[in-house]
Amino acid sequence: MYIILLGAPGAGKGTQAVTLARELKLVHVATGDLFRQALEQQTELGLQAKEYMEKGVLVPDEITIQMVLERILMPDCDGGAILDGFPRNVNQARALDERLARQSRAIDRVIYIKVAREELISRLGGRWICRQCQAPYHEVNSPPKVAGKCDRCGGELYQRPDDMPETVEKRLEVYFEETALLIDYYTRAGKLVEVAGEGDVAEVSARIVAAVRHAG
Repeated sequence: MYIILLGAPGAGKGTQAVTLARELKLVHVATGDLFRQALEQQTELGLQAKEYMEKGVLVPDEITIQMVLERILMPDCDGGAILDGFPRNVNQARALDERLARQSRAIDRVIYIKVAREELISRLGGRWICRQCQAPYHEVNSPPKVAGKCDRCGGELYQRPDDMPETVEKRLEVYFEETALLIDYYTRAGKLVEVAGEGDVAEVSARIVAAVRHAG
């Protein structure tokens, strides 16, 4: 079974992908990890991607698709895989479908973890990190005992540029623009299942597992 997990930044997609992979005994394929590994191992695709990344531009779809395809066609993915962070747009989705079809394979299910925009802003905008030990905190969910100070080492807490309110708004705007078309694409294909992404991690995990098993 090949499953795609979709979700906005802050929806908990990465966490849920790991849990789902463990529950269904599938391989978790995260594009961010693939890029890091390709760069570390200096593979041909990794070197091609590096050229674009060093220029500060997006890696072309063809390189990303090839990297994902190479990974999910490895023997350990014969029983299926969970794709996390890919595809990001309809062009990638179509190309993925075409390339999988050549191997007599197909995406079986697309799970969209839906979280209200206000909740996403709260989750992302409330994140703080310790400058010294990198311990994570959240203003609402896991605040430090003393404001601005790390519980572990006493280091100063700061917000990454990506987590500042104005940046969060922009990130979400771009995500929803791209993903609206992707959701429509998979809905028309009869593969999309929407799951409520609010609540604790275990609750959301249970909903996703139930949605996959019921749909399957």
